[in-house]
Amino acid sequence: MSDKSIGAVLLIGSIIGILIYAWLMFFAPSPEVTLWTIRITLFAGVGAILIILGWIGYTLISTPPPEPITELEQSKLETEEKK
Repeated sequence: MSDKSIGAVLLIGSIIGILIYAWLMFFAPSPEVTLWTIRITLFAGVGAILIILGWIGYTLISTPPPEPITELEQSKLETEEKK
């Protein structure tokens, strides 16, 4: 599948998604449908933000701290002296 065809599918899919969302927000058969649309949208947005924050936290926890610059400079000097 070429990049242009993937782009066309994404464009068409997003336009269809916008139309469905607009219909659910403004032309839904009952106010309950609109309320559930708002609830789901807010939950997805807040959930996405919290997942990103959790991912950043996990990365900070699981990544070892970098070596201090002085140790790096010393090891570089030692390797240069050995040559």
